[in-house]
Amino acid sequence: MRDVCWRCRRPRPVCYCALLPSLPTRTRVVLLQHPRERRVGIGTARMTHLSLPNSELHEGVVFEEDPRIAALAADPTTAVLYPGGDARPADGAPVRSLIVVDGTWWQARKMLALNPRLAAVRRIGVTPRAPGNYRIRREPRPECLATVEAVASALGALEDEPARFDAMLRAFEFMVDRQIEHQARSDAPRRRRAQAAPPLSRLRPYLDDPAKVVLVDGGANAGWPAAAGADGADGADGTDEPRSELVHLVACRASGERFEALLRPRRPLGPSVAHQLEVPEARLRDGEDAGAALARFRAFVGHGGVLGTWGAFTVDLLAQEGLGRRPSLDLRDLCARHLRRRPGGIANGARALQAGEPAPRGAGRCGRTVGWLEVVLARLLDLAREEAIAERGAA
Repeated sequence: MRDVCWRCRRPRPVCYCALLPSLPTRTRVVLLQHPRERRVGIGTARMTHLSLPNSELHEGVVFEEDPRIAALAADPTTAVLYPGGDARPADGAPVRSLIVVDGTWWQARKMLALNPRLAAVRRIGVTPRAPGNYRIRREPRPECLATVEAVASALGALEDEPARFDAMLRAFEFMVDRQIEHQARSDAPRRRRAQAAPPLSRLRPYLDDPAKVVLVDGGANAGWPAAAGADGADGADGTDEPRSELVHLVACRASGERFEALLRPRRPLGPSVAHQLEVPEARLRDGEDAGAALARFRAFVGHGGVLGTWGAFTVDLLAQEGLGRRPSLDLRDLCARHLRRRPGGIANGARALQAGEPAPRGAGRCGRTVGWLEVVLARLLDLAREEAIAERGAA
């Protein structure tokens, strides 16, 4: 049997207890952990609990009959930390108790659906000060955070001391680094690929004409359940999945051409959407007609254009809006193939590639992301060119 630390429940060689702070807080943090998440060795709910003396950790899926959770849900100073479209910024009304649902995005949605008391509690969200560092676990979106990162950001905003809670991340960074080292040292047999294609070979068609790649990022009015009817989405698909609609779109080409559109929301605007997209709410509400904006974007991309994105979110969002599945290049995937590891957020990926510093190509978070995409693509094209030259020399 492996020697396991009784406190953090990690094998002794990767025990992180020595790096855990003990941070007193005014806010009571109550972690509700999905049972499957407890069995995940790289989960961070226990790490969060051990760092905060004023915290509780409960395991389960349904808490409707739990008197402690019922009392918290009835208290107007309680809030749920949740990244849905109806979450408000964490620096709003006072919060004495913060409930944190720990699980995958799917598990968290399911837990709220099964706990009406919990679902009725006001929700708060956070805007990360830096991209998430969960490089050993796939997140659905770049802005998604590990539980310990989300709680540190929320407490920093609630207690107006963001730097103090950075100490919670030392153990997290240690755990991530050790896991990556372990994966790199693993002697498990690996399948060999005969004549595997070079990592950046997909970029070769664009070496002479990078302007064919349209770098794009979209922002969504997200989180309204489809079953919400007139108060949210239209519910036509009969599911309870959160629906998203495109409200901000920024794009550019290597030739310098730029595109930006703010699309007038067709559903109620989520309370934290403007905050998360870093665009004034009035500008979103006064945006142009969605059909007209999308027609302009089709014309900007043209027939031969290829979409360059960071992950699949924007491509999926555009397809949902009726643009179909256009040819695309996932620069996050290409970056990971070259680095042979997950790059994390786009800024981390760009720095790992030693790309240049970006200039924003539009308003808010989308404009900043497209600026990063521009320097990442330029750097990847340089690397692809070097790769092709080296391959020709070896032939």
